[in-house]
Amino acid sequence: MAYSYSFDDPARNQKRTAAFVLVILIHAGFLWVLSSGLGSQIVEVIRGPVDVKMIEKPKEEENEPPPPPPDIEAPPPYVPPPDFAIESAPVASNTTAISNTTSQMPVAAPPKAAPAAAMVRTPPNTTGKGARVTQPEYPPASRRAGEEGTVTLEIYVLETGRVQEARVKKSSGFPKLDDAAVKEATRAWKLVPGKEDGKPVAMWHTLNVTFRLTE
Repeated sequence: MAYSYSFDDPARNQKRTAAFVLVILIHAGFLWVLSSGLGSQIVEVIRGPVDVKMIEKPKEEENEPPPPPPDIEAPPPYVPPPDFAIESAPVASNTTAISNTTSQMPVAAPPKAAPAAAMVRTPPNTTGKGARVTQPEYPPASRRAGEEGTVTLEIYVLETGRVQEARVKKSSGFPKLDDAAVKEATRAWKLVPGKEDGKPVAMWHTLNVTFRLTE
């Protein structure tokens, strides 16, 4: 029968014992660090301070309502000019008639203060001594077309009775008849001038000139 024996090396046993003691010392030191709070301080030193920044949420832009549209005034309705009816008539002799209507002064209105005495005012006269109001020539084209009508003229009668200016206040409806009356008034007419307190003065006067075709 065979027997085997093992003998441990003393040097090797000493190394094992030293290692075991070292492990125990390390664990004991680690436990002491944890219990004394030194570990947390070490961690703080290693990690350093933490900078925390609050990021604000950007404000949503408020949508402002659009401005109200500008007020636009509606244009006035279009009013067409009146139409003039043309009535044909037999081509024959022509007749014109001239009649007085009203007169007006070209000067400014009198001051507000009442005059001491009422002013006597006399309008121009087409039938007095020295007056000469001739009939306008009937335009041949208007006579052939049978155009008739009455044109109202405003004439400016000077102190001498001459007509310095004539203009159409109301048309006859036919430009040729209107032009004939204006030309005749400024070319040949002479009236008895209007007067204020017996003194001749220049003033506006209104006359009607009628163009009429007769058989």
